[in-house]
Amino acid sequence: MRRLFWVGVGVAVTVVVIRKGRSLAAEYLPAGTTEIVDGATRLTRAWNTARAEFTAGVSERSAELMHDLVGDADVDELRAQRPQHVDELRHRFRPDDKPKVPAHWAGPTEDPDDDGDAAFF
Repeated sequence: MRRLFWVGVGVAVTVVVIRKGRSLAAEYLPAGTTEIVDGATRLTRAWNTARAEFTAGVSERSAELMHDLVGDADVDELRAQRPQHVDELRHRFRPDDKPKVPAHWAGPTEDPDDDGDAAFF
């Protein structure tokens, strides 16, 4: 209850400050200044509205493209199953039982011409 009282007091003080501020601005500022401020406020509101509409349009188009790309599939479920599918593909295309290369196919592992003086090898 106390919080509600203080919220009401805050709203009342805000209204009084705004009204007094506008009257002081109209009294002390040159003529036409308040119209410029109102115009800037309208411009800012129009910009914010345009930005919000653009963002909504982008998200709507993104949702349309995602639906066209994956259809009615649940993308979150597919992402959750990704590790399992990756493991299945690895086992399918890289089986563990692939033939081993015989040791004699590797060739010589030491250079017969190496005399030990070449420090850069």
